[in-house]
Amino acid sequence: MSKSLKLRGALVLFCLLLSLISLAPSFIAEALPGWWTRSFDPIHLGLDLQGGMHLVLGVDVDKAVESRLDSVLDQVEDQLREKDVIFKRVERLPGSRLAITVYDQESGNQIDALMKEDFENLEAMTLTDQGGYIVKNYRLSDAEVANIKDYAIRQALETLRNRVDEFGVSEPTLQLQSDNRILIQLPGIKDPDRAIALLGKTALLEFKMVAEEVDPQGTLPPGTELLYERNVDPQTGAVTEQPVVVYSKTVLTGDLLSNAQIRIDTRFNEPYVAIDFNSVGAKRFDQITAANVNKRMAIVLDDTVYSSPVIRERISGGSAQISGSFTEQEATDLAIVLRAGSLPAPVKILENRTVGPSLGRDSINKGIVSVLIGGALVILAMVLYYNLSGVVANTALVLNIVFIMAMLSLFKATLTLPGIAGIVLTVGMAVDANVLIFERIREELRLGKTPRNALEAGYSKAFLTIIDANVTTLIAALVLFQFGTGPVKGFAVTLSVGIIASLFTAIFVSRVVFDFFLERRHIKRLSI
Repeated sequence: MSKSLKLRGALVLFCLLLSLISLAPSFIAEALPGWWTRSFDPIHLGLDLQGGMHLVLGVDVDKAVESRLDSVLDQVEDQLREKDVIFKRVERLPGSRLAITVYDQESGNQIDALMKEDFENLEAMTLTDQGGYIVKNYRLSDAEVANIKDYAIRQALETLRNRVDEFGVSEPTLQLQSDNRILIQLPGIKDPDRAIALLGKTALLEFKMVAEEVDPQGTLPPGTELLYERNVDPQTGAVTEQPVVVYSKTVLTGDLLSNAQIRIDTRFNEPYVAIDFNSVGAKRFDQITAANVNKRMAIVLDDTVYSSPVIRERISGGSAQISGSFTEQEATDLAIVLRAGSLPAPVKILENRTVGPSLGRDSINKGIVSVLIGGALVILAMVLYYNLSGVVANTALVLNIVFIMAMLSLFKATLTLPGIAGIVLTVGMAVDANVLIFERIREELRLGKTPRNALEAGYSKAFLTIIDANVTTLIAALVLFQFGTGPVKGFAVTLSVGIIASLFTAIFVSRVVFDFFLERRHIKRLSI
């Protein structure tokens, strides 16, 4: 046996052995040692095969613009006070605008200079007089509004991805779509309601001082708002809400958190969420608690007061806790969303579909049946038409399917129902290259060439045609993978992998088998 044939045979055996090793965890994971299953992942099944959730969320980007304008408004107010500019009020107006009302032209000129220097993204509008006052109008530039909306969508995607990762879902899909939409697929999810609550929570954490002198039942003075404190009866689990008046100004936000963890209160055996601020937040929290000893601070999450403890002393460590008669799961979910960060804008569920695991199992069974039937028909046709050479092509076909599944496992790709359709298509296409080769070999044999020369000529003359046909199909599959989503991408994955495996088995593996028999058996006539 020639050295070249030995090397090629060893390569085929190595690829087969690696494929079987990588596929073992997908079929006999229980019988394998731990190091094996840790080194090679089983084939990951998509949403349509193992069941799970399909969500399409819409991001309310207009709210993000309003929030940004509110932030700018607070900064403007602080700057005006810091630079002793006399003004009557600063307010937000519809249309991404804010208005600053002043008493005289001198203050108006000071404001123009300040806004031009510190707030470049605000465009000055028409100067107006109202009742003897001067109103300076500014609006966010179109470019800035577009940037805020784009950032809100991308930040929402990143925040949702962090929440999904914390939630522990394997092989999730999160993709941006048009019209401010985000596609989320969560295969194998066990608690859809909890997942929806976790993903949809805005998680805007705010610390506000309680206006204890204001009666919640009376008229609220300017600068205050009415919220409700959530209380849970530990005996019955009943949830009640108590009105609390807080100052509208937020003294601290959750943006300054560095960590959030669930803890257990040993005195009452109840879970709570321990939060730690970063260096900036710790300094700010220290200042707030020092200035408000013996006053109540409300811890507000998404406009709900979870607790409003009294500040007994200055807190310098940069740590606090959120308690509110949580269940362990509620505390865990709250810690997850606080660690992952708050959404920059509210999201709403536009589409919600759940695929049951039984439906997924039925899809797998039907997919396997389709592959078996398609493969059996191709195998039968090849044997009837090409005799023993058809057996060689069928051997390559079986190896082709093994290599496809192995590459899906090694590349950690996800097998979907359209992906199974791609495998079925690949089964039909896999023998196409062998058909081209065999027909060329037949032509060479009719010209009176020896089996070895006919084999050599058949493979060399069909090579460029095979490469051309498969590479063009591969390019189309890669385009589908790049620009497609969901089912289209699943189909493109298996089609791309199938084409690569088909080229290897049809051109390389089948040639090794032919050369082995021609060299060892000294065959004088090909059964083709």
